[in-house]
Amino acid sequence: MSILIVGEKPSVSRAISSVVGANTTKKGYTEGNGYIVSWCVGHLVGLKFPNDYGNGWEQKWSFSQLPMIPDNWLFQVTESTKAQYHILKELMNSDSVTEIVCATDADREGECIFRYVYNMARCRKPVKRLWVSSLEESAIRKALTSMKPMSAYDNLFNAGYARARADWLVGMNGSRLFSVRYGGKLNIGRVQTPTLAMIVQRDAEVNGFVKQKYYTADLNCGAFTLSSARIDDEKSADALVSACDGNTVTISSVKREVKIDKAPKLYDLTTLQREANKAFGYTAQQTLDYTQSLYEGKLVTYPRTDSQYLSDDMAQTALEVTKLCDSYFGYGITHTPDISKVINNSKVSGHHAIIPTSGIATADLSSLPTGEKNILTLIAAKLICAAAPAHKYEAVKLTGICNGTEFTATGRTVLEMGWKRFIRQTDKEKPDEKALPAVSEGQSFTVAASKGEHFTSPPKPYTEDTLLSAMERAGNEDYDEDTEKKGLGTPATRAATIEALVKNGYVERNGKQLRATDKGKELITVVPDEVKSPKLTAQWETRLQQVEHGEYSAVSFMKDIERFIKAMCSNYGAKDDSVSLARQYQETFGKCPKCGGDILKGKYGLYCKVKCGMSVGNVYGVKLSSAQVKYLLNGKSTSIISKGRRSVVYPEIEETMYNGRTFYQWKAEWDINE
Repeated sequence: MSILIVGEKPSVSRAISSVVGANTTKKGYTEGNGYIVSWCVGHLVGLKFPNDYGNGWEQKWSFSQLPMIPDNWLFQVTESTKAQYHILKELMNSDSVTEIVCATDADREGECIFRYVYNMARCRKPVKRLWVSSLEESAIRKALTSMKPMSAYDNLFNAGYARARADWLVGMNGSRLFSVRYGGKLNIGRVQTPTLAMIVQRDAEVNGFVKQKYYTADLNCGAFTLSSARIDDEKSADALVSACDGNTVTISSVKREVKIDKAPKLYDLTTLQREANKAFGYTAQQTLDYTQSLYEGKLVTYPRTDSQYLSDDMAQTALEVTKLCDSYFGYGITHTPDISKVINNSKVSGHHAIIPTSGIATADLSSLPTGEKNILTLIAAKLICAAAPAHKYEAVKLTGICNGTEFTATGRTVLEMGWKRFIRQTDKEKPDEKALPAVSEGQSFTVAASKGEHFTSPPKPYTEDTLLSAMERAGNEDYDEDTEKKGLGTPATRAATIEALVKNGYVERNGKQLRATDKGKELITVVPDEVKSPKLTAQWETRLQQVEHGEYSAVSFMKDIERFIKAMCSNYGAKDDSVSLARQYQETFGKCPKCGGDILKGKYGLYCKVKCGMSVGNVYGVKLSSAQVKYLLNGKSTSIISKGRRSVVYPEIEETMYNGRTFYQWKAEWDINE
């Protein structure tokens, strides 16, 4: 008789196999020592699409189909991984298996991944839940001794299943509703659309900004400079400068205050993604991928967490790992790490903050890919900083009076570097405020006055750093920084949301910036406020969190969503003839190399909107893929097979004749190396 352990992916399952002794490799699983260890490869089973329900939803999209709300939700096996599903189904129902352990990722999605398969396989055997935040052998062994029945995690599954159905209802109904209404294919998403709306709004603020000039009167006192308040009128500024130049300023006030910058919190996934974007330019998805790889390599703890604290039972481990980080990375700490600052049971609901594991002591970190090494360095530095003393400085404000007008100067003197001694050089504060000399009240200085010219600063386009922050804060404007925030999506899904916006052509990356495309702006222009409201979506996410904690029922949540869908379809289920996107909403693929017009992606492939005669998507009758055209537009060559031979296609234009008509295509030549 055997115990079947089901992981989320092969790499994680291998770590479990080595601990339980299931070392004999079979097709789709390992076995040994009374255990069988298999895996899911992500979602093996998912919700069926509307077309698969067979009740008319598969027909041409129309208002009459809406709203689409299934009476009974149907599931299907993912085609690309069906072989692994059938292996799991057979193992789950095998007479030799007496008990099953769910070892998928310990979060909503992981719970759904397992239970969808378990339910689809019609398995009824008892299940226990393996809940681990690290793939180290010691962590897995400890978790194996403290497993709970699967029923203890029903609320987690209820939240995940409700989230999946809500996404289906909003996405499927919204996409069909507004596509039919406006005559173009529109992709609506419960989280994606409000996120896009924030980007469009920010772009509008950037583009609509008009900089304003203002002035200050600056008094050079020799060792320091005093400045007036903002002056909008240049003549007034000139008059004040003239009145003060060569005159005397008297110090009326000297205020000194010792201030403390507390050590930063540990990383949750979102703060790690933000700082990795700021430091290295990594996208949110890249950071998640690098951190996931480090997790599977047993070098960091579970990445998809929303907590920045550790639980009580982690105190000793955290102290040991802090010392390991100091030893390996050479921070040279001389203080005793204060781990108590990062311990808070009330702030750890599922997974604790991301920290390195003791695995760094024996791993060859020099062999890590650059991306993983950079992320590990950030995580290690954050642990060192979080357990370090506070940064202390003396803030000084000088106030002086000249010609009846008040002038000020501020400065700071560092008293104790504290945790800031360990941060990366580029993260250190810019020296905006220098130390001021010792000055006393009543002291006077003869000044040289000058006019300072300044401009108001425009809002900045979103980067992944600032967008992640905005997604996290959405709908939480009235909460203080210690309030648990839900925002748009979860730490585990925000990266995928951004990638989907880019993939669907609604957002484009311009260096670190994320800018809405014309397609994205048009979508936000036509959808109603309730569909693109970050606040409403954030409220839904809060409800899902309450479902997960057993504070709100999944049934009530789904009724809320269904009411929203019905109202949306009722309010907007009629053709709006004032706006038609049938023509302008085709995907703009790039610029025509001949005339500079838009290249559109139509029913039969790519073509130039201007119809200048350029055959964008074909060369000598051979159709080019979108990827090949993209290569050519970016100045790179590609190749095709024509008449049984390979030809090289160059990013150059050649003129050709066909049936007496002149047209243009990409230059192509036989491959001489063929």
